Amino acid sequence: MSKLQIIDLWVKVEDKVILKGVNLEMNTGEIHVIMGPNGTGKSTLASTIMGHYKYEVIQGQILLDGEDVLKMSVDERSKKGLFLAMQYPSEITGVTNSDFIKTAMQARLGEDEHISLFKFIKSLDKATKELKMNEDLPHRYVNVGFSGGEKKRNEILQMKMLEPKFAILDEIDSGLDVDALRIVGENVYNMKSENFGALVITHYERLLDYIKPDYVHVLMNGKVVKSGKNELIEKIDKDGYDWLKVELGIVDETPVRATTSLGTCAVNPKNRDK
Repeated sequence: MSKLQIIDLWVKVEDKVILKGVNLEMNTGEIHVIMGPNGTGKSTLASTIMGHYKYEVIQGQILLDGEDVLKMSVDERSKKGLFLAMQYPSEITGVTNSDFIKTAMQARLGEDEHISLFKFIKSLDKATKELKMNEDLPHRYVNVGFSGGEKKRNEILQMKMLEPKFAILDEIDSGLDVDALRIVGENVYNMKSENFGALVITHYERLLDYIKPDYVHVLMNGKVVKSGKNELIEKIDKDGYDWLKVELGIVDETPVRATTSLGTCAVNPKNRDK
């Protein structure tokens, strides 16, 4: 069993503080959900965990099995078992899905270890069928010509193949129709085990019918203001967030957001020519 800890996390972007002391702890074998009004820091938290260079941590810690995640590069975080399904997946012309996933899997192995091509193809075919994706998927360029729903399923396909310890799913339900929502939700839930946990960011209660979260956290004003289980989800679905704002005396704020994409998540533009 692995543990992910977020301790008193303060984060700013473009000189504006967005996260103001987030505390959250989760183990593999658990699915946690983060909900909250727009612009309260949910995507900022996801991007910070994975090391988006635009987000500056000014205080606090992120620990994975006791190791300091903030000292790791983006690829090191991935190799240690963190995965981010992005809200806006990027297109990569010239790189097929199969090559992209196989390269990512190989990067996690030791120098003398190699992926069995037969096992890789078998696993990829199985995962593709479970997500009800087109059979030509392995030969298509990453997300090129994909619909919004196909891009989101492709993120889950990568997650299934990489088998991370913790997956951070940033609004993976946006752009999905009813059937695709069920397929994605069930695939996430079916991965839940002592070796896998998920942190799911969503606005929609419907997705939660399929992923069956263990805990839900409300993020407002840059911090987790309330945690609970199904009863909290039902309360939010029925009454929204205004009751909670009144209860806690919270004034609405709209933080600056930086769009997360593959091109900006892993590479600082200052270092691109180096």
